[in-house]
Order: sequence, then structure tokens, then C-alpha cells
Amino acid sequence: MFESSPTALSEPAQGEPAIATSPGGVTPDQAWSLVQQGKAVLVDVRTAEERKFVGMPPRTVHVPWATGMAMVQNPHFVRDLEAKVKKTDVVLLLCRSGKRSALAAQKAADAGFTRVYNVLEGFEGDLDDDSRRGTLEGWRFRGLPWVQE
Repeated sequence: MFESSPTALSEPAQGEPAIATSPGGVTPDQAWSLVQQGKAVLVDVRTAEERKFVGMPPRTVHVPWATGMAMVQNPHFVRDLEAKVKKTDVVLLLCRSGKRSALAAQKAADAGFTRVYNVLEGFEGDLDDDSRRGTLEGWRFRGLPWVQE
């Protein structure tokens, strides 16, 4: 079952960072550190519209979990992911809040990806008491690099 906490760390293979059992979760800070070190591929599973209008981390690969404003699940998600990353790569999946990417991580693990992880908190985090994102948690809240078209 998917682990939602970064606390359940596994013993790393030689030269591999210590991260949660696959599929598992990593914090935004852990994710960015792994990407900067060239030890992981960051895959943004949000829609093209979210990336364009909300922003995105640099150096991401885009494989949408769902598409359009209706958020219709991408029936080719696994095939599209396989076309962009190897099943043995350390793959970090990012969405808005960490919920879609958790589903995507489980789907990828079920399809044979052996080191796939959800970026906890996502790009914007959960809603606050005023129904706004980005004020409690998330990639941007943590001050990590991002760009906008």
C-alpha cells in the first residue's frame, strides 16, 4: 500500500539516496535535492493548463494524470510515462496537492516502475481555511524554484 509519510525510509542501493519504499513519498525539499543531484526525474502529472497558469518547477517532465478542465483521467498515463522515463529510474511525481500524484505513483508501481515516489504536499498544497492554496504547504510555499510561462 502507498506510504504517505517520508518517515518510512528504506536502505538505499549503492549511491542511491535514502527515500521511502516504492511507491512512497518524499518531501518537496527532498525531491528538489534529488533532482539537483541528478539522482531523480521530476514528473509533473498536472494538466497543461495548471502548468501554464499556475507555474511549474524547472527541469520537469510532463506526463498528465488527467487532462482538461474536466480532469478526465489520461488512459495512456503508464504508456506516456514509459516513453519518457525508465522503469528503473527514481521517478518523483508532482501534482497540485499530492493526491493525484499519489494515485499516479501507485499506478506506476503496479505497472512495474520500481522506484517511484509521490512528492508530498504537491506544488500548491492543501486548501487553507479561506479556501486558498499555497499558504500552508507545497513546493512554492517551501520556497523551491519554479517558473511560469
